[in-house]
Formats: sequence, structure tokens, C-alpha cells
Amino acid sequence: MKNKSASFLFVLGLLLIVAALFLIMHNCREARQAELNSQLLLEELQSRSTVPGEDADPLAPTDPTPPDYQLNPNMEMPLLEIDGAEYIGTLEIPSLGLELPIRSQWSYEALKSSPCRYSGSAYLDDLIIAAHNYGAHFGGLKQLCLGEAVFFTDIDGNRFSYEVSGLEILQAGDVELMESGDWDLSLFTCSLGGSSRVTLRCQRLE
Repeated sequence: MKNKSASFLFVLGLLLIVAALFLIMHNCREARQAELNSQLLLEELQSRSTVPGEDADPLAPTDPTPPDYQLNPNMEMPLLEIDGAEYIGTLEIPSLGLELPIRSQWSYEALKSSPCRYSGSAYLDDLIIAAHNYGAHFGGLKQLCLGEAVFFTDIDGNRFSYEVSGLEILQAGDVELMESGDWDLSLFTCSLGGSSRVTLRCQRLE
């Protein structure tokens, strides 16, 4: 009887190990695909919008006319459609080596390709962006230090500069806490277990 129990537990253990390995492989493939999707979307955004790319000339003369969002902060953020999905711009986190397209509306399926706007607007200083904890998306948020730079550029090429002001760990259902506080930009992702949200809070630099 003891031998049968031991054999059963041994087989069960092997099955659990195999299942864990398959899960790890699936997550790795999903993360890699997300990285490739984001890169392709970023290239498409930069080629079809006024979002400045690597070849942008920082010394080029600027238009003295105030941008539309300064005249009307309540305006909707401009959108660019790619393959049936709409994007509001790009997010840069230099210390993590990230530049990512930001989708206008979030969904669990959309998050597999790129970070998404959860709510808010860069023009009203209440933009919240969500992403999966893939290494090529928001998996490195905890590594950021206070004062580090984050940039958001909208489809019209307006660039907003922020600095990291704090890091919070919120529970999965804390929607009101996520949207509360005087934060100009918030970035969040799931913890590894999925029970909490790693939330980076940023203040805009004038």
C-alpha cells in the first residue's frame, strides 16, 4: 500500500513539474511575441505619425503657435489607427531602454501586444497606462528610482516629460486608489502572482 502511495505521489510530482515547465514556456513565448508586436507597432507609428523617431532633429526650429491641447486641454487625444486598433502615442522609459506604443483603449487581449491607456489624458495630467509584466513592457517598473525620467509623446508629436515620484503596491480591485491622488502619469502592471498592482507614480516637468 505504501509503495502504491509513493508511486502515485511520484507520478503526481512529475506531472506538476511538466505542467509548470509548459506554463513557463508558454509565458516566455507570449512575452517574446509581445516584444515583437510592440516593436512592429512602434515602427508603424513613427512612420505614419508626427511622433519623432531616432532621426528627429532636436535643433530643428519649433512652431511658436501653442499646440491645440494647450488651448483646449479637454480635447480628445488624437488617434492613429493601425490594423483596426487606435493608438495615442508612445511611452519612453530611458533607464529601462524602453520605447513602446500606447493603445487608446485597454483590454486583456490588447495588453498582449502593447501597453494601453487605462484612463485619463496627458492633456489633463491624469493619464494612467497599464501593461503586462513582460520584461519588454512593464516588468521592470520596480527597478525605477525616484527622479528618473519618463516621456510620453502624442500622435501630434507633443512631448511630455515626467519624473518618477513614487511606487505603490495596490490590490487588484483598488480602482479608486489607482485613479486617486494628484499624479500626472501613472504606470501599472500585475505582480507575479497577479493579486496586486505595481504602480509607478510620476509628476510632470514643466
